[in-house]
Amino acid sequence: MSSLNTNSAAMTALQSLRMTNAAMAHTQTAIATGFRVAQAKDNAAYWSIATTMRSDHKAMSTVKDALGLGSATVDVAYTAMESAIKVTDEIKAKLVAAREPGVDRNKIQAEVSELQATLTSIASSASFTGENWLSVDSSDTGYNATKSIVSSFIRDGAVVSIGTTDITLTDLSLFDANGQLGLLDKDRTSGTTTDTVVTLDISALTDSTADVTELEDLIQIVDDAIQDMADGATSLGAISSRIDLQKDFVSDLMDAFQRGIGQLVDADMNAESVRLQALQTQQQLGIQALSIANGSGQNILALFRG
Repeated sequence: MSSLNTNSAAMTALQSLRMTNAAMAHTQTAIATGFRVAQAKDNAAYWSIATTMRSDHKAMSTVKDALGLGSATVDVAYTAMESAIKVTDEIKAKLVAAREPGVDRNKIQAEVSELQATLTSIASSASFTGENWLSVDSSDTGYNATKSIVSSFIRDGAVVSIGTTDITLTDLSLFDANGQLGLLDKDRTSGTTTDTVVTLDISALTDSTADVTELEDLIQIVDDAIQDMADGATSLGAISSRIDLQKDFVSDLMDAFQRGIGQLVDADMNAESVRLQALQTQQQLGIQALSIANGSGQNILALFRG
């Protein structure tokens, strides 16, 4: 039946053209933005997952920065510890030299005193971003013997947590303003002698048996301090290695997150290009079909011409 009021063919062609135009708009948006799921309305489930993953990715980026900061702090402490060990080795060598009978121990002590001052300078300058692990004050109200470096971001379902790498300062601190608690300023005992590495003084010692024994005790005290510092340096080295491994892992994990997000929401530009060309063809055909359908009214008019 031909009708002037209802053109079924035109309505069908128009509906088809509208669908083609909507699909083309979506494809053009995907090509322009690079996303096939740019908003929640595109695919609510994928959009939600991708949004959470993006948030976690940003948190892991902060973790990576924190690891870099922690690594630098550890490196500063390790470098200072190494230097302190070398200077303490020199003190030990001077004491061994002072063991020789007849040497001028006043002159040797002058050299030792300079080395002791150097140890204090090394510890006080081992600071990074306000953090100094080698020269501390355990009596300070804000003091914490355990330093924590943020090392991971963990999601378990809806629950998130932060992983840390902990460093114990009591094993590292060379000086403690709270009364001889550091590795270099604490009292050490060997035989009948009690002294510290940074306060020992051999200027008054003679070649008497008692003084020679005291000198040997001082050598043992310094050697004990060196062993403790070596343990501290070993601990710092292990922590530095662990941080480097964790940084590599976090970087790899961030890359994996990026790939996962891409799989969910990124547009396949090759496929979208092919789809756009097909839709452009469909659009042209739809316009042509609508034009033909609209022309059916003219055919009805022809029936009434004489």
